[in-house]
Amino acid sequence: MVTTPPPPARPKPRRALRWIMTHPERLRPDKAVGIKEIRAACPELDAAIEHVRGFAGLMHEHRGEDLPARIARIDQDALPHLSQFANGLLHDLDAVTAGLLTTWSSGQVEGQVTRVKLLKRAGYGRAKLDLLRTRILLRT
Repeated sequence: MVTTPPPPARPKPRRALRWIMTHPERLRPDKAVGIKEIRAACPELDAAIEHVRGFAGLMHEHRGEDLPARIARIDQDALPHLSQFANGLLHDLDAVTAGLLTTWSSGQVEGQVTRVKLLKRAGYGRAKLDLLRTRILLRT
């Protein structure tokens, strides 16, 4: 009697997502085999991975001018969630394209806002505007 080995265990969704979001060149060989197997098992997932990696390339290389073509490719596949995402991008295409074309970010501003909120919360609602202003300006 010939027994077939049991199929390999399916990866957990978080692990599969990590494989998808990692650049293919940075995947270890065993992880590359794992993502190859899940891509072969599900054609819809394979198409979604191609779209996700295409968008990642647009963001990493600041190629905002290629965004309409990328959105058109999504419409060719029957992936409702990605189509919904793409339609959301179309609502404000000029802003999204401009965001992809620029090399600067608002990270520094967001960090300052977070710091101000932290200082405000540290006063437990007792600190008035003059004390809060002094703590912000003195960076304490």
